[in-house]
Amino acid sequence: MNASSSNPQVHGIFDPATWTVTYVVYEKPGSACAIIDSVLDYDPKSGRTSHTSADKVIEFVKANNLQVEWILETHAHADHLSAAPYLKAHLGGKTAIGDHITAVQGVFKSIFNLEPGFKQDGSQFDHLFKDGETIQIGALSGHTMYVPGHTPACVAYQFGDAVFVGDTLFMPDVGTARCDFPGGDAKTLYASTRKILSLPPATRLFMCHDYPPNDRAVKFETTVADQRANNIHVKDSISEEAFVEMRTKRDATLEMPVLILPAVQINIRAGELPPKEDNGIAYAKIPLNAL
Repeated sequence: MNASSSNPQVHGIFDPATWTVTYVVYEKPGSACAIIDSVLDYDPKSGRTSHTSADKVIEFVKANNLQVEWILETHAHADHLSAAPYLKAHLGGKTAIGDHITAVQGVFKSIFNLEPGFKQDGSQFDHLFKDGETIQIGALSGHTMYVPGHTPACVAYQFGDAVFVGDTLFMPDVGTARCDFPGGDAKTLYASTRKILSLPPATRLFMCHDYPPNDRAVKFETTVADQRANNIHVKDSISEEAFVEMRTKRDATLEMPVLILPAVQINIRAGELPPKEDNGIAYAKIPLNAL
């Protein structure tokens, strides 16, 4: 393994509206790349979508003469809509997510009472990655890590010394993600964090979000060593029992994310909007008193 493949280039694009980071991971300018956790801009007041965040990704990819091979999702996000179809149309590449997305599709097809033709087999994505499956991006070779708990379908992606953890971990001063969505589980999340934190101490960890406390600047890169020493929820001195108790109590106080209802039903479709109705308009459903 050469230096560039063991230490890939990572470019993060922060979306301030959703506190989300989209990543482009690649070997060098002119090489193949993957895009991880893209954002489709969505105005919840008007129901309009736009592409400011995704266009920044396109601009970076083209400026560096990169060839997109994969457009990856760490899970079916509840806090932003995926721009995967838009990016695929402009840059090419294959969409992919972990293979447990089928369980999430089953749960939310029932909650949203989706159309009979909605498939619960993950076929909306070009590929479903199994735990540990290899991902090739030109000369970069990576793999998936199944890390459920926040949702039952969460995966992380590792390329060399870089791991894209999704919502499993946040920056050390923020902690971990909630576990009270359908299929979430605090004990399972604790085990997933230990899986990630068992990697070598210098391993770079890239967060899907940052919610900065105390007016600090936005940050989204840390290390295994920093997380083990300082993460307020899962540092080495915190037991599974203490974590589960904390996470359960904390989750009971949290409001639902602003975009959960439109986001989940679109993200389980790999970012495609629901089928247009006979007036030519696509609709997102709002289930009343269901969550």
